[in-house]
Amino acid sequence: MTLHPLTAAHWPQVRAIYEQGIATGNATFQTQAPGWDEWDPGHLPHSRWVALDASYGGSGQVLGWAALSPVSGRCVYGGVAEVSVYVAGAARGRGVGRQLLAALVSASEQHGIWTLQAGIFPENTTSISIHAGAGFREVGRRERIGQLHGMWRDTVLLERRSAIVGAGTGVPASVSAAFSAAS
Repeated sequence: MTLHPLTAAHWPQVRAIYEQGIATGNATFQTQAPGWDEWDPGHLPHSRWVALDASYGGSGQVLGWAALSPVSGRCVYGGVAEVSVYVAGAARGRGVGRQLLAALVSASEQHGIWTLQAGIFPENTTSISIHAGAGFREVGRRERIGQLHGMWRDTVLLERRSAIVGAGTGVPASVSAAFSAAS
């Protein structure tokens, strides 16, 4: 398996994996995968990854994907992003999710992200475990936060605070200035 930046060329396979996650009923509140034109602007332009099957020369079958979404349009939250990690059904249990999440953490810090968050259905114990292994901690449970197919669902809220970004010199000047101006 090799990791590569996620591009529009990967979208058909990425979307199919997203649809597999939706079908489980334990991955997202989404009931349909959007098209590229909707998905692309809703995610940060950096920190997007696909895991490709090395048996295809690293250029073929997408095994999983990961990306970040902004949590707010307010400048003070410019260093906070929400994590999405999806793994193809046939590739689960092979460490794909762990590698994608590790790459996402590293890339996010390189781009000045100081907090990553994830809202995960409590039934998705594998995803919670993978996030915990990447340094995420549970900060709470959001009870009856939304409905999926007419049923109220809870989510476990996890976050990972960077030890690098925001620890004194890691925050980009533009983000630091915006934070100071808003305080």
